[in-house]
Amino acid sequence: MSSINTLPTGVARHTEAVIASNQVIRNTYLLLSMTLLFAAATAGAAVALGLPHPGLILTLIGYFGLLFLTTRLRNSGWGLLSVFALTGFMGYTLGPILSHYLGLPNGGQTVMMAMAGTAAIFLGLSGYALSTRKDFSFMGGFLMVGILLAFLAGLAAIFFAIPALSLTVAAVFVLLMSGLILYETSNIIHGGETNYVMATVTLFVAIFNLFTSLLQLLGFINSND
Repeated sequence: MSSINTLPTGVARHTEAVIASNQVIRNTYLLLSMTLLFAAATAGAAVALGLPHPGLILTLIGYFGLLFLTTRLRNSGWGLLSVFALTGFMGYTLGPILSHYLGLPNGGQTVMMAMAGTAAIFLGLSGYALSTRKDFSFMGGFLMVGILLAFLAGLAAIFFAIPALSLTVAAVFVLLMSGLILYETSNIIHGGETNYVMATVTLFVAIFNLFTSLLQLLGFINSND
């Protein structure tokens, strides 16, 4: 008989839940690392080849289509392939954006600062959630509404060409994505998210949007120096 089965029922269930959450965390961070490297490779290839941006409509169709596919396949081996298709596509869309900033004065410095800031925020917030094991589930509703409103405001900024609104949305997205990292990490710890494929997608999207938002803000600041 295993040691868990010899424990009182409540303790045994708690122990099993902790073991399960730890396994999801390990699988999530392993897959997240691999997808980040893959996305970086596709972004680098897009920069090296000078590939054009697919445009807003194709980007949205590709993103939401692959996201829907990943959600449907999340419990099968095909879900892993779908995750790499999604993150690779997002990496490709990032390539032309990087090319734009790298072509600006101090562009390389701007990109490196955005990368360092993204890494620092992600590691700091993830480490805080993992070490304190605080429950941030209360942020779920706020984040859902906030992300939807910020997304619509971002579309309005693009269609109506309002730079000030675009910068405001970028600043809001930095806060929202930081909250999403805390929320999703907490969600894994406390058993709210048991599928490491979907956990990886959520954290990847948070990191991607955090990086592009910081890049936009830092690019604006550097252009005014």
